[in-house]
Amino acid sequence: MKISRDSLMRSLRDYIFITIGIFIYAFGFSAFIFQEKVVIGGLAGLGTIVYFISEKWLGFPIPVAITQYACNLTLLAFAYKMVGKQFVKGTIFGATLISLFIGFLTPLFHGPLVDGQPFMNIIIGGLMCGIGVGISFTHNGSTGGTDIVAAMVSKHSNVTVGRTMLYTDMVIISSSYLILHQIDTVVYGFIVLALTSFMADMVINTNRLAVQFIIFSPKWDEIATTINKVAKRGCTVIDGTGWYSKQPVKILLVVCRKIESVTIFRIIKNIDEHAFISQANVNGVYGQGFDAIKLKAKGGKKKIEEAMKGTDAPA
Repeated sequence: MKISRDSLMRSLRDYIFITIGIFIYAFGFSAFIFQEKVVIGGLAGLGTIVYFISEKWLGFPIPVAITQYACNLTLLAFAYKMVGKQFVKGTIFGATLISLFIGFLTPLFHGPLVDGQPFMNIIIGGLMCGIGVGISFTHNGSTGGTDIVAAMVSKHSNVTVGRTMLYTDMVIISSSYLILHQIDTVVYGFIVLALTSFMADMVINTNRLAVQFIIFSPKWDEIATTINKVAKRGCTVIDGTGWYSKQPVKILLVVCRKIESVTIFRIIKNIDEHAFISQANVNGVYGQGFDAIKLKAKGGKKKIEEAMKGTDAPA
C-alpha cells in the first residue's frame, strides 16, 4: 500500500509540474512571440503559419490551437505502432493541455506586452518557452509536435532525436518567409529556437547536477548517520592515514544533487565546524537514487557475455 501511495504522489507531482511548465510555455508564446507575428519551431510554429495563411486567403484565421491539436492527433495516430502505447498516452496529456492553454491565452492579448520592443518580446518569449519545456521534460512530460516526428524517425534510422527536431524546426521557421516575406521574422524565429533550446538545457541539467563531498572529521560516524537520516543520502567510509600526523583517519565520501549540498554543509557544521571538507562538481551520477544508464550496449547483452567468456584465462 505504501509503495502504491508513493508512486501516486510522484505521478501527481509530475503532472502538476508538467501543467506549470506547459502554461509557462503557452504564456510566453501567446503574450510575446505570437503577438510579434514570429513563426517558431514545432507545431506552434506550424499553427502560426496556418493562422496567417487562412487569414490572408480565407478571410478568417484558423486558431493556432486547433491546427496544433489536429496535427498532434494525426501524428500520434501514425506513431502508435512505431513508438508504443506508453509514449502516445504520455504525449496526449501534454498535447491536449498546450492546445487548451494556447487556445485560451492567445485571444486575451491584442498586442505584445512590451509595446514597440519586438526584440525584447522575442527574448522574453523565448526564455519562457525554454523554461516551460525544461520543467515539463524534467518531469517526463511531452508536448508532442516535433517530438513525435523525431521519435518515429529515430525508430527506423540512425538520425538522432535532437537532429531530427532541429531539422524540422528549421524547415518550419524558414518557410515563414514564403508567407510573411519578412526576413526579420525568420531571424527572430531562429533566435527563439536558440533561446528555447538553451534554457531547456539549463533547466534540465541544473536539476541533474551532482556534487561529491570528501569529509575528514573525528566525528565521522555522527556525520554519516545524520546524512543518512536527514539528507537521505548514502555515505561511504574509507580508511586512510594522515601523513603529517601518521595517524589513521576515517574519510567520508558523499555524492548528492547540487541543490542538496547546502543541507550537507549544514549537517557537517552543526556536528563539527572544524571538519575538513572538499567539494567537487560531478558530470554524471548513475545508479540507485540518481540517473539510470539509458545507453544500450552495442550488440546487446548476449554479445558482451560471449566476449567476456572469450577473455577468461585457461585453468
